[in-house]
Amino acid sequence: MDPNPKTFPVLSYVMSRLPKLGSKPPASDSSQIDIESGDVGASTSATGGSGELVDQMPHLSHPKILASMTLAISDVAQTRSVLQTLGERPDHEAVDKAKAKIVEIDSRLSKQLEEIVLSPRPSSIERLQFRAHQAEKEQECRQAAEKEKQIYKAVVQLDEMHEAYEKLLKEAEERLVKLYESASAFADDVEHLPVKEETNEEVVGVLQEASGKGLERVDLSGRRLRFLPEAFGKIRSLVALNLSCNQLEFIPDSIAALENLEELNLSSNLLELLPDSIGLLVNLKILDASGNKLLALPDSICHCRSLVELDVSFNNLAYLPTNIGYELVNLKRLSINLNKIRSLPTSIGEMRSLCHLDAHFNELRGLPFAIGRLTNLETLNLSSNFSDLTELPETIGDLTNLRELDLSNNQIQALPDTFGRLDNLNKLNLDQNPLVIPPVEVVNEGVEAVKVFMAKRWLEILVEEEQKSLLEVKEQTQTGWLTRSTSWLGSVVSGVSQSVSGYLGPGPRDPYLDQQL
Repeated sequence: MDPNPKTFPVLSYVMSRLPKLGSKPPASDSSQIDIESGDVGASTSATGGSGELVDQMPHLSHPKILASMTLAISDVAQTRSVLQTLGERPDHEAVDKAKAKIVEIDSRLSKQLEEIVLSPRPSSIERLQFRAHQAEKEQECRQAAEKEKQIYKAVVQLDEMHEAYEKLLKEAEERLVKLYESASAFADDVEHLPVKEETNEEVVGVLQEASGKGLERVDLSGRRLRFLPEAFGKIRSLVALNLSCNQLEFIPDSIAALENLEELNLSSNLLELLPDSIGLLVNLKILDASGNKLLALPDSICHCRSLVELDVSFNNLAYLPTNIGYELVNLKRLSINLNKIRSLPTSIGEMRSLCHLDAHFNELRGLPFAIGRLTNLETLNLSSNFSDLTELPETIGDLTNLRELDLSNNQIQALPDTFGRLDNLNKLNLDQNPLVIPPVEVVNEGVEAVKVFMAKRWLEILVEEEQKSLLEVKEQTQTGWLTRSTSWLGSVVSGVSQSVSGYLGPGPRDPYLDQQL
């Protein structure tokens, strides 16, 4: 809920010194600040600490400057208090589902109102009375719809509030930096960070070389870069950019201007998010953002429709964008291993070009049925989802081109009955699973033995179902014949009874002849 000290260092520093309800008085050691809770007393060495920030901005701890900054961010503090009461930001899929539900309710309401308006007026009811009755029904429908939408609107509104809060944080950070620069303009001892100057010189040199020669490839890997200048967006000729193994905490939006960029390597940095503008890289084919601290991928990444390889492994992702499969139809290799993903979106079944999917070491609780549509998939790694993954969908048998499958270190007790249809499977790892079907002795014999066992089992199931179906048809046929025979016999007896009655003339009728067979 509090501003990220890496993205908003000055704002975090100031807000960590704001008094909170129920918080303890701040300790005297200014180098010990818990940014997450806002209380003083926890180490911030992981993010550089406030000591490093004070070294860069020596007047930051001055009481008057700090007081001015505190007044300047009162709106941020108030908004933070409100959001702390309302709760954390809902996840991406929850918001998408809430929006879809609101649209569904509105659509249903429109149909109901249309039916009410078009309903015929009974002749026994006067026109005015009928219109009043219709108005009451319309009001009831609207109230019911509004009541049903309340919970979904709350989710969307909470997400919008958090989104607005993010923008507010960015504006507040810029405001504080300007305020500090203005306040320290008359000071003589303001020094800039030496490392920053060194980084600037190095990057500027690369920029000058690139602009002069029109370079297509730039490799800045392993340079300990902490930021990337906006001017990088001016190297329009760039086709491949390697920024791996640095200390980058954010990527500027100007990267969207690299319209010819095909390869982008951002691996092994300190990124917590990717810019929304990344969706404008329409020619991007390879994106490696592995080994960062990404919490989510921007929805705009779905617009990178030329992507062939996407590696976002070793991050903190909890989900993938809902529509990622509908847009990235050319993707052949997807690596999402070593994250905290609990489920794959249904749209992943639309990635018909996908050949390689690595989702090991996550928290997957299952796979969507749509997984069976990935008919070009050759390699699937679902290992080490541990106690979360207990079963696979029957549609796994539709992956007819699958060659390698790793299901080790899970809690799968039975393979799907359709497993025997994986004819091209030649590498299978089922270690560390409490398997019952197939038995352990079959698993120990290897992948071919497992395929044969499951194929026989599938055939037995089909034969059993066919026999059951034939038996049901036979029973229905016999029952139908008996019904028709009884009906015919009843008709004959009735005809004979009438003939005898007519021949004998009026008189007492034998009740035996009236009996129905």
